[in-house]
Amino acid sequence: MTPIADKIKNSSSPLFSFEILPPLKGNSIYRVYSIIDKMMEYNPSYINITSHHSECIYIPQPDGSHRRSTIRRRPGTVAIASAIQNKYGIPAVPHIICKGFSKDETEYALLDLNFLGITNLLLLRGDAKSLDTKNQDPEKYHRFATDLQKQVNDFNLGIGIDGSPIEGIDTPFSYGMACYPEKHEEAPNLKFDLEYAKMKVDNGAEYLVTQMFFDNSKFIEFVKKCREAGINVPIIPGIKPITKAHQITVLPRTFHIDIPEALANELRKCRTDAEAAECGVEWSIAQCKELISQNVPGIHFYTHYASDSVEKVAKNIY
Repeated sequence: MTPIADKIKNSSSPLFSFEILPPLKGNSIYRVYSIIDKMMEYNPSYINITSHHSECIYIPQPDGSHRRSTIRRRPGTVAIASAIQNKYGIPAVPHIICKGFSKDETEYALLDLNFLGITNLLLLRGDAKSLDTKNQDPEKYHRFATDLQKQVNDFNLGIGIDGSPIEGIDTPFSYGMACYPEKHEEAPNLKFDLEYAKMKVDNGAEYLVTQMFFDNSKFIEFVKKCREAGINVPIIPGIKPITKAHQITVLPRTFHIDIPEALANELRKCRTDAEAAECGVEWSIAQCKELISQNVPGIHFYTHYASDSVEKVAKNIY
């Protein structure tokens, strides 16, 4: 499949892409297909598939103690990516994360993906909030996305995690990585975050995709600072329409982003989630139109609980 960076380079207009979650364990993949089917009208250039690590839970016992158990709520990204790419014939871009996945597990995933002809990736650290990371052996697990990036780079050169040769890598992986217009929650300041983004690009990231944001001025200023810092790869804005009234407080708390005052004022007027969703669609349409006027390389949509809204937005801008 064509590398995403090449698709961006060769396109005369901003690309449309979106991200989906694998179905919850026990649910059919046809739920995923139903989301993709309604997006196909807008000619998506690629589809991202999120990855989810196992979670630690503590189950109460009759004697009052708690038993630690590990569960995985969603099936593996490799299988979903393969199913999507084969069914629709467009690039599937699985997320490869380091939190919750050992270096060995990552290598096996890379082997499977390469064998299946899935050669576009998005490399991420992943959410560590539900992980017991203090007990993870640093010899077996990566700490940062840039550590994961080195493993992928070595894999592309035919080098395994133990230094042994890997044969049969006919098509090396192409990949993008994440960036944060309002800075990563753990970064002490935006300058530090920009240095980290530049490290990703210098080490091989071919494009960057942003965390969701609702204030275009912050994205535009972020891109300007990236260019000044020597980050010259495409930077794709990530957009998620608000769908529920309570997201006015949940999203800033969860993702460490700001809701612009104008949007917050409109959401406060909403009496139902349906009204909030309509407000979210209108805001996202205006947001996307402005971004397109700024010649962004594409717009990437986060569809989790928002696929109907994303479809409405796409209908108005593509």
